[in-house]
Amino acid sequence: MDTKLGMPQKEMKTIVKNLTVVLASEMVLYVKTRKFHWNVAGTSFMEMHKLFEGQYNELELIIDEVAERIGKLGENAIGTMAEFTELSILKECAEYKDKEEMVKELLEDYRAMISKIREFIKETDETDDFGTADFLTGIIQKHEAQAWILRRYSNNK
Repeated sequence: MDTKLGMPQKEMKTIVKNLTVVLASEMVLYVKTRKFHWNVAGTSFMEMHKLFEGQYNELELIIDEVAERIGKLGENAIGTMAEFTELSILKECAEYKDKEEMVKELLEDYRAMISKIREFIKETDETDDFGTADFLTGIIQKHEAQAWILRRYSNNK
């Protein structure tokens, strides 16, 4: 659909494709964080349980905003687990891990997301879609804050 937002449709399709990868990856990160929230155990259980809850709550908001951004650009957002896992840059976690491994895996996932979103911002800047570039920058800032928190829990500074 031509939204008549001042960008050629070809460029809009590329931006939506990139946003769809972000959406899929955020969803995989959300499900993984939920799993870790449900299964964390040991000393500092409640602290880690609450930490993961705060993270998946933030991810839920980001997911909704990304899906809505796709809609604002005139396309439909994906919505099946098959689509999410197929298009995500992140992998699901099939194992049950201890809390240190959970923190390490989430930290690596946030780092991967930040790197990929930076690439998408560079592509978006070339299209003059300042709204999406700014939107993605906001997501990076949220992810950087979560990565910082996770680094504080790990030896992986």
